[in-house]
Amino acid sequence: MTFTPHGKHLIAGEWVASEKSFRSEPAHGEAHDFSVGTPEQVDRACVAAEEAFWSYGYSSRAERAAFLNAIADEIEARADAITQIGTEETGLPVARLQGERGRTTGQLRLFASHILAGDYLDRRVDEALPDRTPLPRPEIRLMQRPIGPVAVFGASNFPLAFSTAGGDTASALAAGCPVVVKGHSAHPGTGEIVAEAIHAAITKCGIHPGVFSLIQGGKRDVGTSLVQHPLIKAVGFTGSLAGGRALFDLCAQRDEPIPFFGELGSVNPMFFMPNALANRGEVIAAGWAGSLTMGAGQFCTNPGISVVLDGPDADRFTEAAVKALEPIGAQTMLTDGIASAYRSGRDRVAATAGVQELLTSTCDMRNATPYLFATTGKEWLDNHVLGEEVFGPLGLIVRAADMDEMLTIARSLQGQLTCTIHLDDADAEEARKLLPILERKAGRILANGFPTGVEVCDAMVHGGPYPASTNFGATSVGTMAIRRFLRPVSYQNIPAAVLPEDIR
Repeated sequence: MTFTPHGKHLIAGEWVASEKSFRSEPAHGEAHDFSVGTPEQVDRACVAAEEAFWSYGYSSRAERAAFLNAIADEIEARADAITQIGTEETGLPVARLQGERGRTTGQLRLFASHILAGDYLDRRVDEALPDRTPLPRPEIRLMQRPIGPVAVFGASNFPLAFSTAGGDTASALAAGCPVVVKGHSAHPGTGEIVAEAIHAAITKCGIHPGVFSLIQGGKRDVGTSLVQHPLIKAVGFTGSLAGGRALFDLCAQRDEPIPFFGELGSVNPMFFMPNALANRGEVIAAGWAGSLTMGAGQFCTNPGISVVLDGPDADRFTEAAVKALEPIGAQTMLTDGIASAYRSGRDRVAATAGVQELLTSTCDMRNATPYLFATTGKEWLDNHVLGEEVFGPLGLIVRAADMDEMLTIARSLQGQLTCTIHLDDADAEEARKLLPILERKAGRILANGFPTGVEVCDAMVHGGPYPASTNFGATSVGTMAIRRFLRPVSYQNIPAAVLPEDIR
């Protein structure tokens, strides 16, 4: 099935064009023209979302679950076309797009099941105590309620799972919140066909069309007007630290400040305990190479840093890592801009004092090849630039002088999405010293694994202290992501006939 985009926005059930357009820049295949969004179109979408909230925000959990499942069905019905346009625009392989589509529909169905169970409502009831002295207690009930229209910014590196119908959109719709999506210009055709699937589900389920809008293109004026629109009550974002921080500041500067749930980046350090390094260092190095270069390193959980104890075991680990990375050829990156930023990050690391080049290569245009560097624990602690994310397949080995310095390195970290400990049974005592530090640094801590690949489940946390994310108490993956778009409401002495059905 071949998909040819029409290049329009979807605003409250209508496909709308703009006077200005931009041309897509696919990795291969034909380029297409897409309308550039305007602040006026943002306003129209937000007004429609507020209108939709008065019905959708008070719909039953069964109705919302049916809607989420219908979106998943409509996406699967367009499977081949989504893969076709997605691979053309991003350069990602077919298998990756197929897997990501399954993740996207899977989380829609998971959220549908989750809201049907009702536990996410966190319902609480304190019975009335009319005879209590010195004062009686009224009946008080509590339940989570949706907050209103939500703005979502599509991500460059996940055209499906973190974009138009991705985790932010799915969790907001599950909560009962209409969504206005600003599509990412790296994959506008993919965004359009997924929006068609959502539109079809809206029609099938008889839902107010303002429940979802997609606005393509546009520069700072469109993003600014969206996050500062008075009808928007929260923002979901996955992207760069600079872009996310700018939007976060705009949310805080509003007359009514609103929460900004931004996932902004991470170096995802791995710490090697001495026995694991001695016994399995070479095997782990090979696994690290695979994780580091997966998808051209364009994952927010890419493990860019390995912290090891200096000595012969570190030498063997380093040699094995170089050997594993050397055969890996060039991979196509998502955009020319991302490829350029990757080369700039490489140059920044290479120019830092005390950094040794272990594996260098040549990459240009939209291609990425792996790089590997090493430094000492002291140089790491003295050069904070080494702790900044390089988005791509670049690894840095930090050789700590001893366990005390390794713990100091852990304490020096900024907030992370993940931290990993590689340990054997004999390393438990040292790992116990490290774990409390890592708990304060990351939202997810792994043992003897690699953080690429984020399971969508009840217990997952994909977030962490700043700058990994802007809200350390939230996650953008897993069923707890729905909580971001809810707020608790207490009902005191409200008659049962008046109460929402879910709290009666």
